[in-house]
Amino acid sequence: MMTFIFEIACICAGILLAITHLDILDGESNFFNKIAKVLKPFNAIIGFATLIIGVLFIFKIKCIIFGLVGIACGLLLIPQRLGRLPGIGEVLQKLSNKIQPHKAIVGDIALILGVLGLFNLNPFC
Repeated sequence: MMTFIFEIACICAGILLAITHLDILDGESNFFNKIAKVLKPFNAIIGFATLIIGVLFIFKIKCIIFGLVGIACGLLLIPQRLGRLPGIGEVLQKLSNKIQPHKAIVGDIALILGVLGLFNLNPFC
C-alpha cells in the first residue's frame, strides 16, 4: 500500500516538476498544464509524502534509487517550508537550492519511475 501511494506521489511530483518538458510534448491541448493546475494546491502534501516515504524507501536495499528520487522531489517541491524546520532546515534548504537547476530532469525521472512502478516494471524497486 505504501509503495502504491509513493508511486502516485512520484507521478504527481513528476508532473509538477517536469511541466516545462511535458508542455513541449503536449502541443496545443495544454493537457499537462491543466493537470498541474489541479495539483498545484496539493504541492506541499505531495512534497512531504515523497520526502518522507523516500526516506523510508532508502532502507530497502532494492529501492535506494527510487527513494533518492522521492527525496529529491520532496526537496524541490517544498523548499520554503524546509527552512522552518529547526536545526536541519537551513541544510535542507541549501540542498534544495543546489538541485533546483535539475528540477525538470528529476521530475522526468520521478514520472517515469512512478508509471513503471504502477505496472510493476520498475527496475529500481
